[in-house]
Amino acid sequence: MQFLKDSFDRLMAAYRHQPYPDLQQRQMQLKALRGQLLQQKAALLAALNADFGQRSASESQMLELLPSVGSIDYSLKRLKKWLKPEKRHVSWLFLPAKNYVVHQPLGVVGIIVPWNYPVFLSLGPLVAAVSAGNKVMLKLSEFTPQTNQVLKNIIETALPDTALVIEGDASVAAAFSQLPFAHLLYTGSTAVGYQVMRAASANLTPVTLELGGKSPLIIAPDANINQLAERIVFGKTANAGQTCVAPDYLLVPKDKIEQCVSVLQQQFLQFYPLTLFEQSYPAIINERHYQRLQNYLTEAKAAGARVISCLDVTPKQQQQRLMPLTLVLNAPLDSALWREEIFGPVLPVYGYQHIEEALHFVQQRPKPLALYLFSDNSALQQQVLQHTHAGGVCINETLIHAGQEDLPFGGIGPSGIGAYHGKEGFLTFSHAKAVHQKGRFNTGQMAYPQHRAKLFDKLLNYLLRP
Repeated sequence: MQFLKDSFDRLMAAYRHQPYPDLQQRQMQLKALRGQLLQQKAALLAALNADFGQRSASESQMLELLPSVGSIDYSLKRLKKWLKPEKRHVSWLFLPAKNYVVHQPLGVVGIIVPWNYPVFLSLGPLVAAVSAGNKVMLKLSEFTPQTNQVLKNIIETALPDTALVIEGDASVAAAFSQLPFAHLLYTGSTAVGYQVMRAASANLTPVTLELGGKSPLIIAPDANINQLAERIVFGKTANAGQTCVAPDYLLVPKDKIEQCVSVLQQQFLQFYPLTLFEQSYPAIINERHYQRLQNYLTEAKAAGARVISCLDVTPKQQQQRLMPLTLVLNAPLDSALWREEIFGPVLPVYGYQHIEEALHFVQQRPKPLALYLFSDNSALQQQVLQHTHAGGVCINETLIHAGQEDLPFGGIGPSGIGAYHGKEGFLTFSHAKAVHQKGRFNTGQMAYPQHRAKLFDKLLNYLLRP
C-alpha cells in the first residue's frame, strides 16, 4: 500500500534530519502531547462513548486518560536521568579508559493499537517511543473510528514530523506489519500476534508483543471472600471485562463456591443497580463480540453448566449489548470458556480441594499475562510467585499492577514478548550503545605482535593459570 510507504518514508526523512532530539526537544513534545490530550478531553470522551455504544465519562477518564497523563508525567520527571550515559566498569587490563552506555533512538517505530483501550494503548507506547527520541507510526483499530479521529488530531497536532496516525482494516494492519520499522509494538490477540511477528521477521524487525491469554484468579483458603469481593468484581467488570489482564477464571475452595457466588452477585448489584447499569455500564464493543460471548454461554449450558447472571437483562439492554457479570459453574474443561480468552464479563469458576491442585491447574495451562492471588499467607504468596509463571502478578488486588508506571508491563511465552511502561518502555525503544573510550596513552602496546616479550607471555600465563 503506497500510502503506508509514503508515510514511513516521510518519517524516515525526518529521523535522518534529526537522529537525536535533545532533552529539551523531547520534553517539549511530551508537554505538547499532554496539553492537547487535556484540551480535547471532552471530544475524546464523547467519541469513546459513541464507539462503544455506552461507556461513561468517569470510566474512560479513570481507565484511559488518567494513566495516559500519568505516563507522560512519569517520563517528564525522569527523562533527564535516563539520557545520561551509564558508567560501566573497566578491567584493570585496559586502564586508563572509560566504559559507558548511551541510549540512542532506534529510528522509525511502529505501534499497532487494539480497540479495547484505544487512548491509553496508543499514548502509553507513544510516550515511551518519543521519550526515547524516535519517530512513530500508529495503526489504530477500525472498531473505534470516532476516537481515532480525535486521537489523530491530538497526536499530529502535538507531534508534527514525529508521529503519524494510520487507520484501516486488517489488510492495512497486515501491510503495516511488513514495513521496515526499527521496532514494532503490537497489542492484541495471540493469534494475530503470530502473524505480526511473522511479517516483521522478513525485515528482522524486533517486536514487542502484548498479547493476552487466560489470567487466573486464585482465592486461597485463608482469604476473606466478603472483603475481597469488590476487588474481584471491579477487575472483571471494568470496561465490561474487555481488558487483556482481566481475571479469566476463578479458582476457589470447593466448600466456598456457593458463598463466593452469592457474595459476587451482591457486590455486582452494589456496583451497578439497575439505573446505573442502564446509564453507565460499558457496552460490549460490537455485535460480533457480543454474540461470541453469548455463544460461549449457550455451549456451556448445553453441556450442563450452571450459568448465573448477576442481573436479569431486558431485550432493550440486550440490543444495547449490555452484559452483566455472569458466573459459570461446572463448564466442561474442553468448552470454549476454558479454551479461549473470554474478553468479557463472564467468569468460569473451578473448585479445588487443596491449594496444590489450584497451582497444578495453573501450571498445566499456557503462561498468562496476569495472575491474581488473594491470600495473607506470606509463605503461600512466595509459593505462588515461585511456582507459577505470568507476565505480572497482583496479590490481594486485580488489574492495578498494569497501571503502575514504575513496573514493566508485558507477557511471557504465549501471552507476550518484551515489556514497556516507565524506564522499560524507554529501553525498549532505545539502542543501548556500548562505548569504550581511551586517551592518548596506549597501554595495549605490549599486546601488539612487534612488542610482545617474555614479560607479556608470563602475564598471559599468570592470568590463564588453572
